[in-house]
Amino acid sequence: MSHDAQPDQPCADLRYPYGSTAAPTTSHIDAGALTTHRFADGGAYPPSYRAFVEQYGWARTFGLWLIYPPVRDGFADGRRRAERLTDRFRAVYRDGQAEGFDWLVEPDGTWKVAETLEVFGWSENGDALLWDVSARSHAGELPVWLSTGLDSLTLLGGDLVEALAVLAASASTGPSATDAARAIEPVAAARL
Repeated sequence: MSHDAQPDQPCADLRYPYGSTAAPTTSHIDAGALTTHRFADGGAYPPSYRAFVEQYGWARTFGLWLIYPPVRDGFADGRRRAERLTDRFRAVYRDGQAEGFDWLVEPDGTWKVAETLEVFGWSENGDALLWDVSARSHAGELPVWLSTGLDSLTLLGGDLVEALAVLAASASTGPSATDAARAIEPVAAARL
């Protein structure tokens, strides 16, 4: 995975599984919200996230990761789901801080960082991809963090492209690594 991706193709070497005729699942994505949404700092969705959603839509990445796009009313698994997961993340970390479980913010985080993280992706193993919404770059990007099992905080990179490179490297190692593990698979849109 290259860090030199163009803004309109954040992850140009992501690919559909061999022999697949799949196309991105985008009909349920709220394109207006993708461009007009604003965080508390007044900034929009990060450019790498917008490009990912525009290019790949609703998909499973590396056989594991779901990146939540904004979806039109009446559809599941969008940013509203990510907001509920953010509430869950924050509750776990507030409790952990109150109990003195400092290992929850290891190896790279702090309790202050944990307070500013928002979920935007989730793995089928229960791991979270989070943005640090307090640390926007001049290019409009948000740092991406990983919370494995809501039990740690690891900084993956300064944007989604860097984070996906780390996740791709992880998916490409170990006994179960296959070409499909580096692929992106469209997921059918689900109505509520």
